[in-house]
Amino acid sequence: MSMRNAAIAAGMALAALIGADDAAAQDRKVRIQMQSNFASTLALLGPNAKYTTDQVTKLSGGSIEMRFFEPGALVPPGQAFDSVSSGALDAAWATPGFWTGKDIAFAVYSTVPFGPGLGEYLAWMKEGGGEKMLQALYAKYNIHAVICHLIPPEASGWFRKEIKTLDDLKGLKMRFFGLGANVMQNLGVSTQLLQAGEIFQALQLGTIDATEFSMPVMDLSLGFHQVAKFYYFPGWHQQATFGDLIVNKAKWDSLSATQKLVVEAACDQTVLKGMSVGESVQAPAMKEIESKGVKLMTWSPEFLAAFEREWKKVVVEQAAKSPEFKKAWDSLSSFREGYAVWRERGYLK
Repeated sequence: MSMRNAAIAAGMALAALIGADDAAAQDRKVRIQMQSNFASTLALLGPNAKYTTDQVTKLSGGSIEMRFFEPGALVPPGQAFDSVSSGALDAAWATPGFWTGKDIAFAVYSTVPFGPGLGEYLAWMKEGGGEKMLQALYAKYNIHAVICHLIPPEASGWFRKEIKTLDDLKGLKMRFFGLGANVMQNLGVSTQLLQAGEIFQALQLGTIDATEFSMPVMDLSLGFHQVAKFYYFPGWHQQATFGDLIVNKAKWDSLSATQKLVVEAACDQTVLKGMSVGESVQAPAMKEIESKGVKLMTWSPEFLAAFEREWKKVVVEQAAKSPEFKKAWDSLSSFREGYAVWRERGYLK
């Protein structure tokens, strides 16, 4: 390239940069109140939710002022979806799996039993059409969603007593999230979905006999080790879990094109943070949990086979009930079938 052409190219690049800065400077200032479904004190998810709001404000140069609110500060956590849908709440930071009462299909975009790990799940969501289908589902409820966190495998649950046989599960009352709850119900467990801040008291009072919530570092911060001493792995029901930022559609449409890109970029950064920090903090947390007298347990092949057997039944049942579930499941399954040759040959077992 000649000096003259190089100068022209540099000038064009500078003009484009200045133009982008001017566009950002001209953006109307927008305030977004975002309530998190996870408390700021909850390890990993709490700080990540706060990180999202901070990054949106910083990256927008102040044209978006996104404020973080604790669970329940503006609306009860269980009402976040309806509040965002109606416009009573601008935005919420949660996970699609909380909204299965609207459509069980939301669970597929959150986590699925015996499902993909971080890389494979992210590939389907971003490149295999998952996020676009999720947005189309939310659009029915006047909501726009942006994938905004992704975390590593979870533990399988905390139990007061050791589970020695499948019969030991029958009659248990257990907090359980997502599609895994359907599996446990098939095995005789009575499940309910409690928000993070409600679980410890329910476990302590005996309202529930067992609980799963998340991974070691988060479970540690909630204090489950004080009540239950048997901690089971692996988290067959949640090998990776997506969360999202849901925004009232009118509020989202009020953002400029540049502001929308800022929100998406901030969420992409939070996804990366959730993956990297999530992988780095589990081992120390597990050591600390053990030091508190908790036994780390591993499900035997018999249990895992039973969980998987019942999961296959759940898939058939839910696909028959919800066309949206079937569409999401068929897409994910097709992607995983194509991905299998890479997964099986590209990675060490």
